[in-house]
Amino acid sequence: MKIICIGRNYMEHAKELNNPLPKEPIIFLKPKSALVRSGIPISYPSFTDNLQYECEIVLRICKNGRKIPEKYAQQYYDQWTVGVDLTARDLQNKLKSQGLPWEIAKAFDHSAIVGDFIPIDREQVYNTPFSLKVTGNTAVVIFSFEKIISYVSRFFTLQIGDVIFTGTPKGVGTILPYDKLEGFIDTEKLFEVELR
Repeated sequence: MKIICIGRNYMEHAKELNNPLPKEPIIFLKPKSALVRSGIPISYPSFTDNLQYECEIVLRICKNGRKIPEKYAQQYYDQWTVGVDLTARDLQNKLKSQGLPWEIAKAFDHSAIVGDFIPIDREQVYNTPFSLKVTGNTAVVIFSFEKIISYVSRFFTLQIGDVIFTGTPKGVGTILPYDKLEGFIDTEKLFEVELR
């Protein structure tokens, strides 16, 4: 099982972090030990003073595939949820400024919160609000879910059970110990996690 993440997939998020807009999806991975399900408390990491949330739509892959044409990519996901890509922003900025990889700022244990997966409403797939402390909408993605799946599958064989974090909208922010995070797609609550 892979946790595949897409960076800078919302224009306003790229702008708020002063990053250029990508011409192709930006991919990074998280290990299985990063995964956190609803109701599991997580500890505030000792190596950061600026832990930030990034609320995202998360897709679950339902079919094995490699080099998937974009026009067929819709067949490879049928459920989604809302999730949080936790980021040690101070550590990430330090590593980026030195030109170093920043996996330890993004892929640490318990850095990928996912809610309960639910079936996708295909008619609303690109007009669905999702929220944590801020509200995003799938209507403003830069790269469609189909484009992401097609692009990722050029490099990694997608397997049943893989999950893809599809990028965060504008509005990342800092979280502190004892904060409680609740994630929604539209009005349906899909996870609740407490930070300790």
